[in-house]
Amino acid sequence: MSILAKVTPAPKARSENVIKISIFYAGILTVFIVTQLFTFDAFIELIPSYNLPVSETLAYALAPIIVASELFALPFLLRMNLSVAFRWVSMVLGWLVPVLWLLISAWVVMTQPAVESIGFLGTLVELVPGWWAVLVSFALGILAAWSAWGLWPGRRLKAKK
Repeated sequence: MSILAKVTPAPKARSENVIKISIFYAGILTVFIVTQLFTFDAFIELIPSYNLPVSETLAYALAPIIVASELFALPFLLRMNLSVAFRWVSMVLGWLVPVLWLLISAWVVMTQPAVESIGFLGTLVELVPGWWAVLVSFALGILAAWSAWGLWPGRRLKAKK
Protein backbone atom coordinates (compact mmCIF):
# COMPACT_ATOMS: atom_id res chain seq x y z
CA MET A 1 0.00 0.00 0.00
CA SER A 2 1.33 3.40 -1.00
CA ILE A 3 0.26 6.72 0.47
CA LEU A 4 1.37 8.52 -2.68
CA ALA A 5 -1.03 9.09 -5.51
CA LYS A 6 -0.63 6.90 -8.58
CA VAL A 7 0.47 8.86 -11.61
CA THR A 8 -1.42 8.00 -14.79
CA PRO A 9 -1.04 9.16 -18.37
CA ALA A 10 -3.60 11.53 -19.82
CA PRO A 11 -6.65 9.95 -21.46
CA LYS A 12 -6.76 9.88 -25.23
CA ALA A 13 -7.90 13.20 -26.68
CA ARG A 14 -11.08 13.28 -28.75
CA SER A 15 -9.27 14.87 -31.70
CA GLU A 16 -6.05 16.52 -32.79
CA ASN A 17 -7.82 19.90 -32.82
CA VAL A 18 -8.50 19.61 -29.09
CA ILE A 19 -4.80 19.10 -28.43
CA LYS A 20 -3.98 22.23 -30.46
CA ILE A 21 -6.70 24.24 -28.65
CA SER A 22 -5.49 23.13 -25.22
CA ILE A 23 -1.87 24.00 -26.08
CA PHE A 24 -3.01 27.40 -27.39
CA TYR A 25 -4.94 28.03 -24.15
CA ALA A 26 -1.92 26.89 -22.12
CA GLY A 27 0.25 29.31 -24.10
CA ILE A 28 -2.08 32.20 -23.31
CA LEU A 29 -2.10 31.27 -19.62
CA THR A 30 1.71 31.03 -19.63
CA VAL A 31 2.02 34.55 -21.05
CA PHE A 32 -0.45 35.76 -18.40
CA ILE A 33 1.50 34.04 -15.61
CA VAL A 34 4.92 35.32 -16.68
CA THR A 35 3.80 38.92 -17.08
CA GLN A 36 1.76 38.89 -13.86
CA LEU A 37 4.65 37.43 -11.88
CA PHE A 38 7.17 39.81 -13.43
CA THR A 39 5.35 42.73 -11.76
CA PHE A 40 3.63 40.77 -9.00
CA ASP A 41 4.05 43.44 -6.31
CA ALA A 42 2.17 45.96 -8.47
CA PHE A 43 -0.33 43.29 -9.64
CA ILE A 44 -1.32 42.64 -6.02
CA GLU A 45 -2.14 46.35 -5.66
CA LEU A 46 -3.97 46.50 -9.00
CA ILE A 47 -6.78 44.06 -8.13
CA PRO A 48 -8.01 45.97 -5.02
CA SER A 49 -8.00 49.19 -7.09
CA TYR A 50 -10.98 47.78 -9.03
CA ASN A 51 -13.18 48.29 -5.93
CA LEU A 52 -14.63 44.81 -6.24
CA PRO A 53 -17.67 44.01 -4.07
CA VAL A 54 -15.62 41.71 -1.82
CA SER A 55 -13.77 42.19 1.44
CA GLU A 56 -10.40 43.91 1.35
CA THR A 57 -8.72 40.68 2.40
CA LEU A 58 -10.26 38.75 -0.49
CA ALA A 59 -9.41 41.56 -2.91
CA TYR A 60 -5.74 41.24 -1.97
CA ALA A 61 -5.96 37.43 -2.08
CA LEU A 62 -7.42 37.42 -5.62
CA ALA A 63 -4.09 38.16 -7.31
CA PRO A 64 -2.32 35.08 -5.88
CA ILE A 65 -5.47 33.00 -6.46
CA ILE A 66 -5.55 34.02 -10.11
CA VAL A 67 -1.85 33.34 -10.68
CA ALA A 68 -1.96 29.99 -8.87
CA SER A 69 -5.09 28.94 -10.79
CA GLU A 70 -3.44 29.81 -14.10
CA LEU A 71 -0.31 27.89 -13.11
CA PHE A 72 -2.06 24.75 -11.86
CA ALA A 73 -4.38 24.65 -14.90
CA LEU A 74 -1.36 23.99 -17.13
CA PRO A 75 -0.73 20.30 -16.26
CA PHE A 76 -4.22 19.30 -17.47
CA LEU A 77 -3.95 21.41 -20.62
CA LEU A 78 -0.51 20.04 -21.48
CA ARG A 79 -1.66 16.45 -20.85
CA MET A 80 1.04 15.72 -18.28
CA ASN A 81 1.21 12.49 -16.29
CA LEU A 82 -0.86 13.24 -13.17
CA SER A 83 -2.90 11.54 -10.53
CA VAL A 84 -6.58 11.29 -11.39
CA ALA A 85 -7.54 13.67 -8.57
CA PHE A 86 -5.06 16.34 -9.60
CA ARG A 87 -6.15 16.02 -13.23
CA TRP A 88 -9.69 16.95 -12.11
CA VAL A 89 -8.40 19.80 -9.92
CA SER A 90 -6.29 21.12 -12.77
CA MET A 91 -9.25 21.01 -15.17
CA VAL A 92 -11.48 22.89 -12.70
CA LEU A 93 -8.79 25.53 -12.20
CA GLY A 94 -8.72 25.92 -15.98
CA TRP A 95 -12.42 26.81 -15.73
CA LEU A 96 -11.89 29.10 -12.73
CA VAL A 97 -9.44 31.37 -14.55
CA PRO A 98 -11.87 32.62 -17.23
CA VAL A 99 -14.70 32.87 -14.67
CA LEU A 100 -12.60 35.11 -12.41
CA TRP A 101 -11.43 37.25 -15.33
CA LEU A 102 -14.97 37.50 -16.68
CA LEU A 103 -16.31 38.67 -13.33
CA ILE A 104 -13.45 41.13 -12.81
CA SER A 105 -13.53 42.57 -16.32
CA ALA A 106 -17.34 42.90 -16.32
CA TRP A 107 -17.19 44.67 -12.95
CA VAL A 108 -14.46 47.04 -14.14
CA VAL A 109 -16.33 47.87 -17.34
CA MET A 110 -19.64 48.48 -15.55
CA THR A 111 -18.32 50.51 -12.61
CA GLN A 112 -15.46 52.21 -14.47
CA PRO A 113 -13.01 52.81 -11.63
CA ALA A 114 -10.01 54.99 -12.43
CA VAL A 115 -7.62 52.20 -13.44
CA GLU A 116 -5.18 52.15 -16.30
CA SER A 117 -4.88 48.39 -16.82
CA ILE A 118 -7.21 45.41 -16.76
CA GLY A 119 -4.43 43.15 -15.49
CA PHE A 120 -4.38 40.32 -18.03
CA LEU A 121 -0.68 41.02 -18.51
CA GLY A 122 -0.14 42.27 -14.98
CA THR A 123 1.05 45.83 -14.85
CA LEU A 124 3.85 45.16 -17.34
CA VAL A 125 1.63 46.11 -20.28
CA GLU A 126 -1.14 48.59 -19.65
CA LEU A 127 -4.27 47.29 -21.33
CA VAL A 128 -7.09 49.81 -20.97
CA PRO A 129 -10.26 48.17 -19.59
CA GLY A 130 -13.19 47.91 -21.99
CA TRP A 131 -15.74 45.56 -23.44
CA TRP A 132 -12.94 43.87 -25.35
CA ALA A 133 -11.68 42.54 -21.99
CA VAL A 134 -15.06 40.95 -21.29
CA LEU A 135 -14.98 39.32 -24.74
CA VAL A 136 -11.41 38.06 -24.18
CA SER A 137 -12.51 36.57 -20.85
CA PHE A 138 -15.46 34.93 -22.59
CA ALA A 139 -13.12 33.58 -25.29
CA LEU A 140 -10.89 32.12 -22.57
CA GLY A 141 -14.00 30.40 -21.21
CA ILE A 142 -14.70 28.89 -24.62
CA LEU A 143 -11.11 27.61 -24.84
CA ALA A 144 -11.40 26.14 -21.33
CA ALA A 145 -14.71 24.43 -22.13
CA TRP A 146 -13.40 23.07 -25.44
CA SER A 147 -10.25 21.75 -23.75
CA ALA A 148 -12.26 20.15 -20.94
CA TRP A 149 -14.64 18.52 -23.41
CA GLY A 150 -11.84 17.08 -25.52
CA LEU A 151 -9.52 16.04 -22.70
CA TRP A 152 -12.20 14.93 -20.22
CA PRO A 153 -10.46 12.94 -17.46
CA GLY A 154 -13.45 10.77 -16.55
CA ARG A 155 -14.98 7.83 -18.30
CA ARG A 156 -16.68 8.53 -21.57
CA LEU A 157 -19.94 6.89 -22.49
CA LYS A 158 -19.87 4.88 -25.68
CA ALA A 159 -22.07 6.27 -28.41
CA LYS A 160 -24.81 3.97 -29.67
CA LYS A 161 -24.39 2.77 -33.22
